[in-house]
Amino acid sequence: MKKIMTTVIMIMLFFSAMISLYIPTVQANPAVMISQYQISPEILMPGDTAVLTLQVTNAETVATQTSTSISGGETTTTVRTLGVEIEKIWIDPATSGGNQIWATSSYTDIGYLAAGANIEINFKLVVDKNMSEGIYFPVVNIDVSGGTDVIYHLLVKVSNASVDLLPTSIPSKISKGGATELTITALNKRENAVNEVIVTPQGGSVEFTPKSYFIGLLPAGTSKDVVFSIKPIETQVSNIIFIVSYKNGDNLHINSLSSQLSVIESLDIAPIITNFPYSITKGGSSRISVEVYNAKTETITGVLVTPICNATVIPSQYFIGSMDPDDVFSASFDIYADTVDYGVQNIGFVVSFKQGNEYYETPSVSKSFTVVSGPGQSYQTSSSSTSTSGTNGFPQSSSLITCLTPIILIIVLIIVVVLLYLRWKKRRKV
Repeated sequence: MKKIMTTVIMIMLFFSAMISLYIPTVQANPAVMISQYQISPEILMPGDTAVLTLQVTNAETVATQTSTSISGGETTTTVRTLGVEIEKIWIDPATSGGNQIWATSSYTDIGYLAAGANIEINFKLVVDKNMSEGIYFPVVNIDVSGGTDVIYHLLVKVSNASVDLLPTSIPSKISKGGATELTITALNKRENAVNEVIVTPQGGSVEFTPKSYFIGLLPAGTSKDVVFSIKPIETQVSNIIFIVSYKNGDNLHINSLSSQLSVIESLDIAPIITNFPYSITKGGSSRISVEVYNAKTETITGVLVTPICNATVIPSQYFIGSMDPDDVFSASFDIYADTVDYGVQNIGFVVSFKQGNEYYETPSVSKSFTVVSGPGQSYQTSSSSTSTSGTNGFPQSSSLITCLTPIILIIVLIIVVVLLYLRWKKRRKV
């Protein structure tokens, strides 16, 4: 019995040894995978195209597989490489409501991919124009010859967010004279950066400086203020339009902002007459007071007030110089009615100034006065000084009363003293 058991064990060991000769010493299979992918731009808009780059990798770390077999007393060793043939790569589209995110092409007979090697494959993805925003999953398929096929879901995000223009500082009315600055803000509301951002203004009744403004790259969630100077051409009400163009990847997009603008004759730089004579005696003089107000939002320079009149006006020009926003300056002029005829005469005032590199001149602000033979009469505001008019340098009637008041008081005082003295003297005699 013991002999039989020994024989059985030996037979089993023999068969086990024979079977083991047919088991490979190294076991491995090709492992094809998508190791990484990139979509540019990373977030798409409806109607966009993108470049998808796939990196396909043979993840097998061993280059060859060796197997050994024994047949008829002979030992056979077989070495097999663990590379793989990739026959086809294609993408199944993501669909939503009849719209798709789809690839424009597929690849066949790509070739041999050795163990540990990788290749890059590029696809062009297209988002239909009516695609709703959201997250989609197109599927990459890889047909591997002699290996396991690959099915991989991509993540593609579609967003309607855009670059918007905001009216940071746009006046509804501007004066015809001079230039006015306005500010708009370009805001990137997207989750990814956009590039080649350009803002271009358009308007029929004004000229813009600069003609366009190049911002360039605008990161996600950031904004940029853009300042334009506008110079009116004619007085009218019109729409001004600001157009922002930008690229999401290689896809050009356009957005716009419209605003109504009125160009009016009213002046934001103008002389305001505060003290003026209704009439001046022939050969006499009077004083005119003028205030200049800068209602613009920027500084102006070289401000000059010039009177326009047939009569003699001194000074012939009044230089103010630089004026900041909301500055007010006063200028005074003496007008002499010695070289003009009797009757109604006009005097106007013009303000000239420089803004940027341009010179401007306001329309004339004028008033009329009368040259008379008798005493003249003046008008003044409550905030201005007294003006005078007279003959041959003598004060006007209002000033004459002012000069005579002390003399009258002295005379009255003398009369009172004399009366008191006479009364006292009379009492002594009694």
